[in-house]
Amino acid sequence: MKRRFLAVGLAAVVVSFTAGASTAAGWWDKPHPPRPGTVVPALPAGQANPMIATGVGIGANTAVYKTSGIGPTALNTGAPAGTESSYIDTAIFPGGTLPTGVTLTEAQGINALRRIGENLQAAGLSFADVYTMRVFLQNPAGAPAADFAGWNRAYRQYFANTDLTTGKYVPVPLGTAPPTKPFVVNKSRPSRFALEIENLPVAGWLVEVEVDAAYPKR
Repeated sequence: MKRRFLAVGLAAVVVSFTAGASTAAGWWDKPHPPRPGTVVPALPAGQANPMIATGVGIGANTAVYKTSGIGPTALNTGAPAGTESSYIDTAIFPGGTLPTGVTLTEAQGINALRRIGENLQAAGLSFADVYTMRVFLQNPAGAPAADFAGWNRAYRQYFANTDLTTGKYVPVPLGTAPPTKPFVVNKSRPSRFALEIENLPVAGWLVEVEVDAAYPKR
């Protein structure tokens, strides 16, 4: 009697499992989550050099690093403190003089991204490890809107500047100058938003950026 009970029980389990499998038919055709410890960007289809990812998948047990909001550093001592021009990075633009077509937002964006790079390096990371970015832009004095075009030129100097089909870098313009090799060749395309806001927390800032980065799997 005891053996018969076990046989019936096993048969019930087999029937139950089979029914469950049939109701879940096709689950293997669905996208799988990223492997533990990895980050996988979702990139627009058919684009060789997209600017940003449409989203990002983060695998379980992925170690991540989040910066605070970081703006440009006042490096241009030749300009009055707290002015927009005081945040021009003189290591990139000697004397605080901007080349033709380079906007203050573009220059401040380059400054802020260099600071982001320093922050990441201190944590043992690099621009290549960034998977999400949040950007806040303020209108330059007298301008009716934020300078998104200038910001995007600055962004391309450090992110999303390689051709996905060839792996080679894509030249990037600085202001209205002919495109040249970007400051940092980087295939990383983080998911990103950029917002125009009324006031940033530091007088003279036009750009503030924060990023999330994933520690490489070891």
